Amino acid sequence: MADPSTYRPAPGSIPVEPGVYRFSDSSGRVLYVGKAKSLRARLSSYFQDLSALHPRTLAMVTAAAKVEWTVVRTEVEALQLEYSWIKEFDPRFNVRYRDDKSYPYLAVTLNEEYPRVLVMRGAKRRGVRYFGPYAHAWAIRETLDQLLRVFPVRSCSKGVFNRSRQIGRPCLLGYIGKCSAPCVGRVDADEHRAIVEDLVAFLEGKTTAYVRRLEREMKQAAAELDFERAARLRDDIAALERAMEANAVVLGDGTDADVIALADDPLEVAVQIFYVRGGRVRGQRGWVADKADDVSAGELVERFLLQLYGELGGESVPREILVSDLPDDPDEVGALGELLGDLRGGKVDLRVPRRGDKRALLETVAANAAQALKLHKSKRASDLTTRSKAIEEIQEALELDAPPLRIECYDISNLAGTEVVGSMVVFEDGLPRKKEYRKFTVRGDQGFDDVSAIREVLSRRFRRLSESGGEGRPGLDAETGRPRAFAYAPGLVVVDGGQPQVDAAREAMDEAGVSDIPVVGLAKRLEEVWLPDTDSPVIMPRTSEGLYLLQRVRDEAHRFAITFHRQRRSTSMIDSVLDSVPGLGPQRRKALLAEFGSLKRLRAASMEDIAAVPGFGPATAKAVVEALAQRPATPEVNTATGEVLES
Repeated sequence: MADPSTYRPAPGSIPVEPGVYRFSDSSGRVLYVGKAKSLRARLSSYFQDLSALHPRTLAMVTAAAKVEWTVVRTEVEALQLEYSWIKEFDPRFNVRYRDDKSYPYLAVTLNEEYPRVLVMRGAKRRGVRYFGPYAHAWAIRETLDQLLRVFPVRSCSKGVFNRSRQIGRPCLLGYIGKCSAPCVGRVDADEHRAIVEDLVAFLEGKTTAYVRRLEREMKQAAAELDFERAARLRDDIAALERAMEANAVVLGDGTDADVIALADDPLEVAVQIFYVRGGRVRGQRGWVADKADDVSAGELVERFLLQLYGELGGESVPREILVSDLPDDPDEVGALGELLGDLRGGKVDLRVPRRGDKRALLETVAANAAQALKLHKSKRASDLTTRSKAIEEIQEALELDAPPLRIECYDISNLAGTEVVGSMVVFEDGLPRKKEYRKFTVRGDQGFDDVSAIREVLSRRFRRLSESGGEGRPGLDAETGRPRAFAYAPGLVVVDGGQPQVDAAREAMDEAGVSDIPVVGLAKRLEEVWLPDTDSPVIMPRTSEGLYLLQRVRDEAHRFAITFHRQRRSTSMIDSVLDSVPGLGPQRRKALLAEFGSLKRLRAASMEDIAAVPGFGPATAKAVVEALAQRPATPEVNTATGEVLES
């Protein structure tokens, strides 16, 4: 634990201009990034009496070893630099808004020749138009089922589309009128894209004009005595109305807006957002985060807006953003609005509504945020306390000099000595830090067993750590200034295993020159904690929070290793089984693996499914099926875990 007075800048050395500052630890790792209208006033607040600081601010300043700053000309530049540094360095003490679930979106793949509509989760892709998010995937599918009746857009996968193209027959949706069947030429690419554009316009909220157009066409068809077409249009209008009923009108002026409110306490903050498009609530989303320091609600909203729209991109910024709080300084509000406008490519109305329907809707969002925070507290009532207690118990049980705030765990997975892989998982402050997980392919140059694999993996990891502390700033690349891979030393190393694995890990770390980092092993059978060069293990109580944290870390390393092993095993087994197929090289085998995912799914595929893969045809597909038939599936067992693996 560092004393902030040891790295406090000299009096008068901090400029009074606006700028961005960052606190770093002794290895050069950035712990916190912030901006200030006056750097001198803001930074001075961190070096006051420690007892007056917020708990997380106190933890940050005592973990840091230095503070640096960059002077900028305007508030907008400060916002941009702060956001870019947070994105680049991912500081652990900055507010991280953790999404409370993975929300589904309705996506339209405009980047394809024949765009399709589907439900998507996860990271957004370029060239895909997203609508949502929605609370439930089934809600999207119900709405989509209604819309496909009116907008018969392709919704099938690439494999189904290519197969229908080859056999000259559409799928079921083409027969029942819920797809325009571009695969068999019922419509060409331009006609299909026109249908897609109508669907996108409808989803954007331009619903009234489209329904009125259908009503006019229905009346005209009836006047021309084309009653069959009039009935079909009548049913289309009813389908659209049922789809629109799912979203009640909340703003009568057809506003496109994001409505954002937060609820906070001294330790955590919950944020809720309602997506309003065309006056209707199209989706809802929520986040919960630990508060990094004692800042105002307006500053929390500012940080949230930067993170939200910075990650989603300019297309996601609406014309109007209604929030529960804004920064007290009008200059900061103006700079934030200007930055959001630059992202959107047009003016953004950022404000707190004071009356009317928009104020009522904001109060509803605020009530949802308060309820989300209450629910989060009830689920994790003592989470912060429990994590601190677990780390303290580990420190006491293992007699460590400092609490292990960063724990790394390693595991090995293999199948009868083949496809040997290792995993490294990282927990910081008792929580997984998945961005820093690493995979290892074990070479086994001098024979293989679990002990030698552990030695190889630990040697490679800590050799990289030693290399990262060379010339220039420790932990940072001398040319780019960015963090190096494997640059940060753990407070504790855990290996999955007993005394032999622990001794091998200790030997590898000593050879790499990192003998000051403690290492332990957690044996599965009795959950014993083994230390190097000891005859008896450390027995932690079964109800211990510290033992529970070690078990979580060990189980996560095991899961990560098994997942990587299965990926490599699927690739190697496909190569082995298909080795006899003439003309089937590495690229086409890779295409099969990408399409079917595993050998088990490839065995279950039909000849037509295989022929639909790009680069394949009926003859090659037949050869693949025959090769699979000659090698029947047999269950195999992972020797490291005793687990039966899928073939």
